[in-house]
Amino acid sequence: MKQLLVIVILLSVLIGCNDTSSTSGVKTTDSSNMAAATTVTAEKYDYPYTLENPYQDWQPGDQKHAVTVLKSLKAYENGDIEASVASFGDTVDIKFDGFFARVSKDSLKKIFTTSRGELTSQKIEMHDWESVISKDKKREYVTMWYKETNTTKSGKIDSVSVVDDLRIVNGKIVELDQKIQHFPAAMAKKK
Repeated sequence: MKQLLVIVILLSVLIGCNDTSSTSGVKTTDSSNMAAATTVTAEKYDYPYTLENPYQDWQPGDQKHAVTVLKSLKAYENGDIEASVASFGDTVDIKFDGFFARVSKDSLKKIFTTSRGELTSQKIEMHDWESVISKDKKREYVTMWYKETNTTKSGKIDSVSVVDDLRIVNGKIVELDQKIQHFPAAMAKKK
């Protein structure tokens, strides 16, 4: 969905910047190009699913939020739990595979301390991130895609593919929704 938005924006920019005539160094845009750009956004789609709430029409968000979230993850990776939880709000919804809780920042710190304490090392290989905001400016998220490789105190090494969606309110993380995929055993042995 995000990629479609980026493609539409890029297409609109390219069409809008198309120089079809030139008079005394001033660029003008052909009105047929403007109509084409309008057509792209005005087309009606027959979606196979309906939404409980109206489509949010996500827009690019504040990159400061991406920096906040990335620094929090980096602090966790390095074992600095204090710095990691500093970016979170006073109350946080956490959603992991098979687990959901609304916790205080102090409880989150205990959860992070316990989970990170089970590891001797963690390595994050970041693939991408995106900061978005709904068109009505009511919801902001940062999404990260990365590979996480953990080494437990018993020496077991495990890698997972991770997608984190973090909701931001007033510059603080108030929701951490994590989805993971374990690599097949054959792939894990090759790494």
